[in-house]
Amino acid sequence: MNLNRRTACSLAALLALPGVARAQARADASPLKFGVGMFQPDREKNDATYRPLAAHLAQRLGRPVELRTVDSWEGLAKSLANGETDLALMGPWGYVLAHHFSAAQVVSTILYQGKPEYFALIVTHPDSGLNSVEDLISPQGRGRSFAFGDKGSTSGYLIPLHMFQQRGIDPEKHFARVLYTKHQAIQMQVTAGQIDAGADFNRNRDVMISQGLITAARSKIIWQSAPLPNDAFAVSANLARDAGFVKRLQGALAEVGPLLAGQPKLLPANYTGFVASDNSFYKPIRDAGLATGKLGAR
Repeated sequence: MNLNRRTACSLAALLALPGVARAQARADASPLKFGVGMFQPDREKNDATYRPLAAHLAQRLGRPVELRTVDSWEGLAKSLANGETDLALMGPWGYVLAHHFSAAQVVSTILYQGKPEYFALIVTHPDSGLNSVEDLISPQGRGRSFAFGDKGSTSGYLIPLHMFQQRGIDPEKHFARVLYTKHQAIQMQVTAGQIDAGADFNRNRDVMISQGLITAARSKIIWQSAPLPNDAFAVSANLARDAGFVKRLQGALAEVGPLLAGQPKLLPANYTGFVASDNSFYKPIRDAGLATGKLGAR
């Protein structure tokens, strides 16, 4: 049978199906749009980092997977909510937003050095005279400059904001200058003494130190959060209703850890696989969102 005849037969078979079945068959063959946050310093590097994972998922799921980097965590949450993205590897707060407003569902949590949790940090530089978060929220810290991550960031925005509010501090009033930028920029500017203090997370700080982008001596930790759930691998509300697809996706993600020994580029350095999880694991983030008033009515 030649290619044209095979194509015609496949089309005829599809058209012979009932209308609902034809629609499902087309959906099952359509590309999956896979969104990832800006984990790396630039889009080109970010795309290159996550193409192997996208290729693995395409092979295991039997469908094309189209990778796209979204510039901000907030933007990624919105893209999952509005249907621009089917699958997403996203920060915990972004996931909670997407779940709250569009019923997106986490299927797995990424592991970092074998653990599904990480920490938010506040860092300063050794010349700031700030030795603790108490110094930062006291009159000694008033009038300083402080950097948050973007407003879709868990460790860069939500968790430190919650901490400030619990201590009765409004950052916009307490600090002379508050800016919102990327995690890498926060570390670079803090260690250079251009900003007095800023929010970050332990994984980013560790990687930047290991890559020689900053030195540990210039990035002094003055506050660390309780453990937070790692980044979520989530699906849109539409895909979440397909239990069979979710099970196949969880299986494909569970394979990543064992495959890393022979295919180390499947994940960035120090990431060691995925573990199946559900919405309950992200309750600490949801609670912080509610407490700060950032998780409003649907």
